[in-house]
Amino acid sequence: MEQLALVLQGLAGIVVLAPLLLLVLLCMTSLIEWKLGEKTTAWACLIAIIFGLGAAWGIVLIMLGLDQRQLVLIVGDWVAMGSYHFTIQLVFDLLSVPMVILTFLLCGIIVAFTNRYLHRESGYHRFFVFFALFLAGMVVAALAGTIEMLLVGWEMVGLSSVMLVAFFQERPQPIRNALRLWVVYLVADAALLLAVVVMHHQGETGTGHLLWGEFSWPQKPAVLLPVWSWWVGLLLVIAAAGKSALLPFSGWLPRAMEGPTPSSAIFYGALSVHLGVFLLLRLGHLWESIPSLAYLLAVLGLGTALFAYLAGSVQTDIRSVLAFASLIQVGLIVAEIGVGWRYIPLAHLVGNACLRTFQFIRAPSLLHDRRRMESALGGHLPRPSEPFPLARAELRLW
Repeated sequence: MEQLALVLQGLAGIVVLAPLLLLVLLCMTSLIEWKLGEKTTAWACLIAIIFGLGAAWGIVLIMLGLDQRQLVLIVGDWVAMGSYHFTIQLVFDLLSVPMVILTFLLCGIIVAFTNRYLHRESGYHRFFVFFALFLAGMVVAALAGTIEMLLVGWEMVGLSSVMLVAFFQERPQPIRNALRLWVVYLVADAALLLAVVVMHHQGETGTGHLLWGEFSWPQKPAVLLPVWSWWVGLLLVIAAAGKSALLPFSGWLPRAMEGPTPSSAIFYGALSVHLGVFLLLRLGHLWESIPSLAYLLAVLGLGTALFAYLAGSVQTDIRSVLAFASLIQVGLIVAEIGVGWRYIPLAHLVGNACLRTFQFIRAPSLLHDRRRMESALGGHLPRPSEPFPLARAELRLW
């Protein structure tokens, strides 16, 4: 058993260290002005992803063999002052492991696509530096065993998102849209940080056990006092709404499409836009103990889905249409969390992320193929007939 525990700790370390070492490698080569070649950069990313993904699957197989629903890895205390201590704690359970596997899998697809899509682009290396920052942030946030660890990954994802929206920095519009996104993210970050402060005031600890609990997801009872749990829950809802573009923060989503197609796919179609949803899923027990916030989530999710449907119906470019289509599903996932479901929203999240990634990376070649066919025919292609005449075309947004 001791040897098996060492194996689990080793695999858990690989899952976290692989993206972090990739980030250090790409950052150091940039600082010393020794840029790697395009193939070398892409292979470095793929190797880190393969190691992380393989280690994550190894943990899954061992947990299944042991019939273990949760693995907690405590690395140690980063900061310890009196009653406060910032513990580096990683949690592998039924929620974090699928999220990590999804992150590695989709990021690997994006690396293979970007290697060709940004070939000979002047910002090729810069893209992968921020991509590595995003990958490390998503892994840290997914595996966070404390709310402080979640905040670290949350900030890494937000910073990389903003930087890639402003990727084409020679044009003014991407810069303005990135600043708008940054302002919304700051509001979400402030809400999350304030929730952390309230929890510390309540529990005088930095472990975050007040919300994470001692049981495996989704069986994690909240232990905050009622007067504090409502305010902490409201702050966390605001943080999730800002990160996942829920109402009233939905305006930044179409503006974030100014970045390259790979970043739009992985950030606003697949993973980043679902990070707020992941936070809500992680704290599902809190919504069960506070019905008013559960009702708020259901209304907020349905309202966001309705707004995204109406806004997406009048978009004229394919990426904005796909962004609002993704937001419709995000709203429905939030509503599912609000009504008390746990595994259905998780499956919905995984399916939506995979579908939107495929649609985003297929969109440029689809438009190119259509233009080539129209050029060969000498006119516009006929519109496909509807299989169900009574169904409106806008329903395809769903």
